[in-house]
Amino acid sequence: MLQKTCIFLISLLCSFFPHGTSMFNLTLPAQHPDPEAVAIQVHRQVNASMGRREMLATSEKELSSCLTGNPIDDCWKCDRDWSNNRQRLADCAIGFGQNAKGGKGGKFYIVTDSSDNDPVNPKPGTLRYAVIQNEPLWIVFPSNMMIQLSQELIFNSYKTIDGRGADVHIVGGGCITLQYITNVIIHNIHIHHCHPSGNTNVRSSPEHYGFRTESDGDGISIFGSSNIWIDHCTLSRCKDGLIDAVMGSTAITISNNHFSHHNEVMLLGHSDHYTPDSAMQVTIAFNHFGQQLVQRMPRCRLGYIHVVNNDFTRWEMYAIGGSAGPTINSQGNRYMAPEDVDAKQVTKRLDTGEGEWSSWNWRSEGDVMENGAFFVKSGGESESMYQKAYSFDPKAVDRISYLTMAAGVLGVARDNNMGMWTRAPNGGGDYSMSYSGPDYTDEMSQTTMSFTHSLTFTIVSVFVVLLCLLSQPSPLTIDL
Repeated sequence: MLQKTCIFLISLLCSFFPHGTSMFNLTLPAQHPDPEAVAIQVHRQVNASMGRREMLATSEKELSSCLTGNPIDDCWKCDRDWSNNRQRLADCAIGFGQNAKGGKGGKFYIVTDSSDNDPVNPKPGTLRYAVIQNEPLWIVFPSNMMIQLSQELIFNSYKTIDGRGADVHIVGGGCITLQYITNVIIHNIHIHHCHPSGNTNVRSSPEHYGFRTESDGDGISIFGSSNIWIDHCTLSRCKDGLIDAVMGSTAITISNNHFSHHNEVMLLGHSDHYTPDSAMQVTIAFNHFGQQLVQRMPRCRLGYIHVVNNDFTRWEMYAIGGSAGPTINSQGNRYMAPEDVDAKQVTKRLDTGEGEWSSWNWRSEGDVMENGAFFVKSGGESESMYQKAYSFDPKAVDRISYLTMAAGVLGVARDNNMGMWTRAPNGGGDYSMSYSGPDYTDEMSQTTMSFTHSLTFTIVSVFVVLLCLLSQPSPLTIDL
């Protein structure tokens, strides 16, 4: 609780300063001290998995058939009894979100009721009842389900949603909100047609419910949270972002997902002056950015973003964008540019002149550029650790195909059926979803509020920071 309060107070104070990024240097408890070491570890894990696959291809054909070279999938899919060893999945994450344990060690909760009629007093058996509980839970589904949310689904810490073995769709109001919590795994779920909701009471724990203002309509909103892993989900057609991580969120891995049919895919960072986001660390690995995507794959502000071994099959404006000097480490991806000759560039610096962005650390190593795609690098030259981490050619196109071939929900259609789900629970009925409304732009998410800080305000700011330092047992450090 103290950590949440400190982050909130510091974040609030930083938002009042037009140049807050130069005033505070924030280190959050879940932030890794050496992000480059985490990136190298990912490469070594991929190299080891690819090596096993190649070694066993001739000697043990039955085992090699389940090995893909993808270190996450190879960690659990070769277990024939995986359905009885579901919690092993929590040991399979890589990258910055590798410590996300979700509901490991907790009880299994079986979702038996797909309804969501009361966001304040949810019924036992519903998904909402499970995610608000205080104890760790591993949440599973006995059959296919369409869960149409009435309001945003607010999680408590230490939860896993495990959709393996069923075809589970989450749609409607919200959709998923991870706010000031930790240790969540979301695996093998369709998330689509999420729209704004709110202006009503919603429960977030057994002890608390409160009034929620209107939500943005994100597929997954990560707000001031850490140790989050989103894996093998299929996301499309939401009102705002498919995945947004803001307000001091860190230690996140977004892996093996399939994204399609959307404008603003992924936002990492609240605003250019929101200092806590400088501690953001995100791994984006083995995803397939598919049909009819426009921009933000991702769009970054501050922080360290590792984009590794993803397959980008075209975009309309750009693939990776940013502002406020984030570190973008692009390694071993395939970028296929659109036919539009004015949209071949992978990268886009937003609202910034070249005199400023030329010093930003944006690098591309081992990326495959197709159909005229090109990546504009910036910052100083750094030693290539990417090539050294592999014992085989890291630019091989077939390697990217192996790593991303199962992206999205396992075993079912990736495109969320163009808005209609005909595989209803227990084989009966069908569901149709439609949404229309104005498209959102970057300008609509900007803040125009500014403050001129006084000496009194500065003293108050320092007092709050020192109070958090003296009371915080975790390694929260701030350099003034």
